[in-house]
Amino acid sequence: MSPSAFDLVYDELRARWPESTEERDVATPYGSTRVHVYGRADGSPLLLLPGGSATGLVWFANAPALGRQYRVHAVDLLGDAGRTERRGAPLKSADDLESWLDALMDGLGLARTHLCGHSYGAWLAVRYALHTPQRVARLALVDPTQVFAGFRPGYLLRALPTLIRPSEARARAFLSWETADVHPDETWQRLYALATTVPDRRFVTGGRPRAADLRMPVLVLLAEHSRAHHAGKVADRARRTLSQGEVALLPGATHHSLPLTAPKQLNERLMDFLG
Repeated sequence: MSPSAFDLVYDELRARWPESTEERDVATPYGSTRVHVYGRADGSPLLLLPGGSATGLVWFANAPALGRQYRVHAVDLLGDAGRTERRGAPLKSADDLESWLDALMDGLGLARTHLCGHSYGAWLAVRYALHTPQRVARLALVDPTQVFAGFRPGYLLRALPTLIRPSEARARAFLSWETADVHPDETWQRLYALATTVPDRRFVTGGRPRAADLRMPVLVLLAEHSRAHHAGKVADRARRTLSQGEVALLPGATHHSLPLTAPKQLNERLMDFLG
């Protein structure tokens, strides 16, 4: 079978990762999970969860710097486009996602890790940190959605066509609106747009997790110009909610331009926090 357009762009973006990056397919009860592994063999583990339709490859601009200090594990999410398979146990709820991450951590040999998520991946990271706090050393949330606030109505209205009748053109138009003048990497934009057209994707969502119950150090990095939510209001709520929280704005960034926007600044903030 000829590779799909999505597969071709996936492989193109994969080539942007450092040459020594390992591709690991980790068996879980929910199917085989693709993880891009890079960095110091003796470095502290850092698990990266992307936003929806972004795939684990979206961290390509961050991995070279993070890998100098940490052992980076960037995950293709269960139920989303990418090289993670959905087979075996059914994916029905957020509880299943938490069980999947438990199995993934076991398969990677990680008793404990730093955990960082963007957007939907940040929502999942909070869920997991509440579910299994003993396995999360420090938690970093990059423009988290559905954690401290809901989506802006205007954002949902713009996103609706990509959900009802997904197409590459609709996804590109939505990205162009949200990222405005930032212009994220073109290859990644093509990957994101094609990801929205991959059949049989299944996103599991749920209510807002009780972030006030988080007991590990938490870093919240917000996109100054995010159209997904109002960054200032989210920042205020995060500061009031978290007992061990640091909150900062990433100047010039939008929701979907992360983590590609100003990777040096994001990397430095993240590494300062992880220590």
